[in-house]
Amino acid sequence: MSLNIDTFVLGEISNNTYLIWDEETGEAAVIDPSFNPQPIIRAIKQKGLILTGVWLTHGHFDHFIGIPEIISAFGATPVYLHPADHDMYLTGGLGSNFGFLVPFLPPASSLPDDWNFFLGKSKINIFETPGHSKGHVVYYAESISTVFTGDLIFKLSVGRTDLPGADQDLLLKSIYEKILTLPEMTRILPGHNEATTIADEVEYNPYLN
Repeated sequence: MSLNIDTFVLGEISNNTYLIWDEETGEAAVIDPSFNPQPIIRAIKQKGLILTGVWLTHGHFDHFIGIPEIISAFGATPVYLHPADHDMYLTGGLGSNFGFLVPFLPPASSLPDDWNFFLGKSKINIFETPGHSKGHVVYYAESISTVFTGDLIFKLSVGRTDLPGADQDLLLKSIYEKILTLPEMTRILPGHNEATTIADEVEYNPYLN
């Protein structure tokens, strides 16, 4: 197993966008491409990677606004998103609520029926984790003990639940059942702020009892 991850902090909301790629095959995916993704585009080209898809954790604008530039650079690329967030995605991902003009977006594809992606031989599990949005998901790469949590859980915090489609009880349920049940040294790579671990959040996160 030979997965690698590059992290890019992009835009005025300081979004974390991730490039995950397989060393042996060069297959790569971009997770949550945010504002001005030129550094990611350069990295993919410099490493000679093959972009196989864009994986979205949810349908809020700051997690997908870089898609048009990605497609402009690499051509038609599948964009994967939970069906429950497709309508929000296609209507701008709440960008207008925050004063952002969202460009035209290609239709999103539904997630694989088996709820897994592969990069080379490395399997990435997809877990449904509603709460921050109806169709929020996380991506778990067991082979490198890493989970990409979008806006579900952050270092010493959790995702906001005051937006349309959000639900605090569901968010906490998702965290307890899908995140805190992972091995304690699993690395959490969130949509904003610093990386953390399951163990640290169990012990120190004030939003979790």
